[in-house]
Amino acid sequence: MRRFHTGLVAGSLLTFAAPSLANPRADYLMHCAGCHLADARGVPPDVPSLSGPLGRLAASAAGRDYIARVPGAAQAPLSDDELAAVFNWLLFEYNRDTLPKNFEPLRGAEIAKSRANVLADPQKLRNQLWLDTDTT
Repeated sequence: MRRFHTGLVAGSLLTFAAPSLANPRADYLMHCAGCHLADARGVPPDVPSLSGPLGRLAASAAGRDYIARVPGAAQAPLSDDELAAVFNWLLFEYNRDTLPKNFEPLRGAEIAKSRANVLADPQKLRNQLWLDTDTT
């Protein structure tokens, strides 16, 4: 009987944990909203807003690479596919108007490749990327 209860409890915990694995909004709220707030507006200048112009960054390979390498995101305890889902949700939810017409959603393999390269100075690269998007 004890084994049955242990299995039942373990199964129940998996049932309650599973929805968050497939819910990018819940993953965002759990792993990103502490700094960027629930509505993605951030606390500029230290914590940039993720609402509005972020879609412009997703238009370039360098911008997509940067998004995946930002320290808070790159070290989040999410799989590459889960992190890609969070970014795609964020881009479509809060940046739809600034996404390029031909936007291709981020993929887990792309996240894995970028995430492997530690970003030493995120603010410097972010500033450079914003300058690059302003001139295009």
